[in-house]
Amino acid sequence: MEQGATGSSAGSGAATAAGLVAFSIGTETLGSIISPSTRTGSTGLRPTYGAVSKQGFMVLSWSMDKVGPICRSAEDCALVFDYIRGIDPLDRTTKEASFKPLSDPDLSQLKVAYFKELFEKDSSATGQNNQRTLEELAQMGIKPVPVNLPGNFPFEAFDIILRAESGAFFDELVRSGGVDQLVEQHEGSRANSLRQSRFIPAVEYLQANRHRTLLIEAFHQLIKDYDLILSTTYGGNQLLQTNLTGHPALSLPNGFDDKGRPTSITLVANYFGEDKLIMLANAYQKQYRYHGLVPSPLK
Repeated sequence: MEQGATGSSAGSGAATAAGLVAFSIGTETLGSIISPSTRTGSTGLRPTYGAVSKQGFMVLSWSMDKVGPICRSAEDCALVFDYIRGIDPLDRTTKEASFKPLSDPDLSQLKVAYFKELFEKDSSATGQNNQRTLEELAQMGIKPVPVNLPGNFPFEAFDIILRAESGAFFDELVRSGGVDQLVEQHEGSRANSLRQSRFIPAVEYLQANRHRTLLIEAFHQLIKDYDLILSTTYGGNQLLQTNLTGHPALSLPNGFDDKGRPTSITLVANYFGEDKLIMLANAYQKQYRYHGLVPSPLK
């Protein structure tokens, strides 16, 4: 194997894209649904935080983990998400919300924005695909309004939240010495991250969450006037921000880069706006066929 599918849901993405399964379930804390979906040319839906139960899944960060489908099309994402969503008494973070993806939507009624700077900064093959996608959406009647991501936040400090929460979940593993049995023991390994979590002061964890609250409000103020925002998948810190805020997102395949690897554009919606994500993605996939394609090196 010369290439990986990235993210902790790499196996789910690869199995789906290869046709080994009809669909798969992924988990995401900082990109592990969106990233493997992008890497394998799959369509991945990261639901709103609390839309799908986390019961039975291994926790990495209680306040950031989400569970969602990785599929070969947006239509499949709708079917799977509709089945797995909703309240679970064993997961008190879950909430019930309506979900009615439209089969024949009036796209002209959608209010759409896009992160202008992120699109303009990428001149690579991926960026060219993203620009083409904007043009294709324009042909479908979508004319997004330019906006920019919220700034002036201590994004490096937010890693404290994930480290502290994962350290709490795996506390017994660390204190029992079982962490020493993990294969990777280098400086940046998960084993060392779990050990380091015990040295994070409670004050710093709380301060990071105070800044996170401000970020959530800032992002809400940005997106509340729109149904969707289009983003480059890896541009800026979009993945970090939307995972911290808990907004839903969908990875939409849009071609291949100059090395023959799949690329994607990401759609972001308001809380429990999964129907809008799938509505636009499904309409796009009916008109443009980038999903389900096989990279040329694998033919």
